[in-house]
Amino acid sequence: MVPFFRIRSITIASLLLLLVSATAAFADKPAVTISVPESVKAGTEVTIKIKVVHSSNNFIHHVDWAQISVEGKEVARWDFSWSNTPEAATFEREFKLVVTAPVEVSAQADCNMHGSNGAVKAQIKVTE
Repeated sequence: MVPFFRIRSITIASLLLLLVSATAAFADKPAVTISVPESVKAGTEVTIKIKVVHSSNNFIHHVDWAQISVEGKEVARWDFSWSNTPEAATFEREFKLVVTAPVEVSAQADCNMHGSNGAVKAQIKVTE
């Protein structure tokens, strides 16, 4: 005869495994979009906005980090952890930049379980 505590332990372990499997089945890599002006006058301060969409942000499965790069150099980064997850499945971050020449802006985010879709890019042109 199997003791009650062993049956309870097996049941709890099975439920946790099912929960983790179900989370993975509906999981995805974070999708990132960038919002920047198409063109500005030289010397203008612009706000770079990124929107990150991820199916889950809980202590098991969450966005690990999000970042913005300008001309290939990281200029802003937000790190998350199991105890400091993003505020929602969809969240936004901003970074201010003074544009003096045409620039390429890129952004990406990473899931702690599934990785990243890679960087998305946008261009800001400079007008006279």
